[in-house]
Amino acid sequence: MGGIGAIGLPGLIIILVIVLIVFGPKKLPEIGGAVGKTFAEFKKSTKGLIDDEDDPAKKEEKKSDVS
Repeated sequence: MGGIGAIGLPGLIIILVIVLIVFGPKKLPEIGGAVGKTFAEFKKSTKGLIDDEDDPAKKEEKKSDVS
């Protein structure tokens, strides 16, 4: 079971054609922009979480602020 990586190029083309038919060519740039902004925000948030976990100095600062 390959998951999403098993879709391949033909499957991806079919999905894109269906999306084009459903939303139309005028809505696609709006949808693409919204998806791009969502992914960028998600990436920024997860990077912030990972950075907070990896930095022991920040953990100590948080502990001292609470006490």
